[in-house]
Amino acid sequence: MRTTINIPDQIMVELLKYSGASSKTEAVSKAMIDWVNYKRIQKLKSLRGKLDVNIDINELRSEEIREAQNE
Repeated sequence: MRTTINIPDQIMVELLKYSGASSKTEAVSKAMIDWVNYKRIQKLKSLRGKLDVNIDINELRSEEIREAQNE
């Protein structure tokens, strides 16, 4: 999607520096992807302790090993 945005010069200079991108488009795209991923992680972290999951990790591993052996 093409769009026109105004980004302060100093921010763009820093964005290009820290992103390692070779173009402004690439730098902005990387920044947007990083921001979305950051927000997704925050949302997942907010669920910590809110899900009741009763999983016996040792039993799960044993089951995976049995399944792998039967293949």
